[in-house]
Amino acid sequence: MSAHDTVDQNRRDFLYVATGVAGAVGAAGVAWPFIDQLRPDASTLALATIEVDVSSLEPGMSLTAKWRGKPVFIRNRTPQEIEEAKSVPLDELKDPVARNQNINADAPATDADRSAGEGKENWIVMIGSCTHLGCVPLGQQGDFGGWFCPCHGSHYDTAGRIRKGPAPENLAIPTYQFVSDTVIRIG
Repeated sequence: MSAHDTVDQNRRDFLYVATGVAGAVGAAGVAWPFIDQLRPDASTLALATIEVDVSSLEPGMSLTAKWRGKPVFIRNRTPQEIEEAKSVPLDELKDPVARNQNINADAPATDADRSAGEGKENWIVMIGSCTHLGCVPLGQQGDFGGWFCPCHGSHYDTAGRIRKGPAPENLAIPTYQFVSDTVIRIG
């Protein structure tokens, strides 16, 4: 074997590695547009969190905000609505789970576990999509004075718990917090 053969082998190894690297860079360049299009668009990212001013909501009033393309019901409940929700025995509930992303996933659907918590029991914040087929329920209607989905007849109480109809679960409660006495950050 001569020195000439050793140089050719090293050169061949270099060409194999260089060709492989060029191929990998080319494949990544072709694949990037497909991978990039899977990211959420700017309008979705902008709505990752919203802040809602609730200073104008007197007891008994509600508002609907839009978060991540979904309606969010925010209600300042009256003392009577709170008492009605507290008086419901848990064994009468169709869905015994709170469905509140702010507490343990297996928490019971008590009024306290569905409301904004100690000192803010009057506030309830829920995603306003019926858990049956995603319709938007009407507020302060139905057999239990909470929300009623006229599409298929689901009735929710004043704590957003399903009480009657085809919906299988309580209205979901998103992650939220009060950033002041009058502003709620959702998301």
